[in-house]
Amino acid sequence: MLMQGKRGLIVGVANKRSIAWAIAQACHEQGAELAFSYQNERLGENVKDLTAEIPGSVLFQMDVSNDAEVKAGFELLQAKWGKLDFLVHAVAYAPRQALEGDFVSTSREDFRVALDVSAYSLPVLAHAAAPLMPEGGSIVTLSYLGAERVMPNYNVMGVAKAALESSVRYLASDLGPKGVRVNALSAGPIKTLASSGIGGFSSILEHHRNHSPLRKLVELEEVADGALFLLSGMGRGVTGQTLYVDGGYNIMAI
Repeated sequence: MLMQGKRGLIVGVANKRSIAWAIAQACHEQGAELAFSYQNERLGENVKDLTAEIPGSVLFQMDVSNDAEVKAGFELLQAKWGKLDFLVHAVAYAPRQALEGDFVSTSREDFRVALDVSAYSLPVLAHAAAPLMPEGGSIVTLSYLGAERVMPNYNVMGVAKAALESSVRYLASDLGPKGVRVNALSAGPIKTLASSGIGGFSSILEHHRNHSPLRKLVELEEVADGALFLLSGMGRGVTGQTLYVDGGYNIMAI
């Protein structure tokens, strides 16, 4: 029971195929109490249906691009729990047209939206969560190899993930003296709601299967176990890092 007695917030569950949901299940199975936020009522219905499997879950609406909603969400957690042990940031978004064509054609507004939602939301949430972690804690965000390599049709999202990984390092430095660890988990390609917006994604999956050292696609449960390591006491000496759970694909030149 690695997470026994720990309380955490999961941000970014979309449906049962979400990496965030797999992480939530792993944390629950290891004894954690969980809170979930959702962007709007439409997405909230999915979260409510899923979390019915986890008795005692705390649910609330929180759009990470809305400062007032972020403030209200953490005030609710403060009143409900008084403290927070971990935070999972699994939020990313770019307008569909920004994931098509050439990166050089990205509009100023699409760039702003992608960086705001996908990268800036991490320091926003970390700033709100840190006061609830007086005895330390762990923050984990989700990245992808497109942060450091050019991936077909990933475009501005790759730039956003690069900013996200850099934010992890700066946040780790800021929050480390308070005992708060901040890490990123870079998963291999997985069929999720988010990945469905990337053109040619089936070809990316096939390439990964054929060229990763393990010659297989990564499973949700494998990614969740990696997150569990970073969130639990097992990862207590790790901060400011990007952990790859991609079957070793990141080491390959092809």
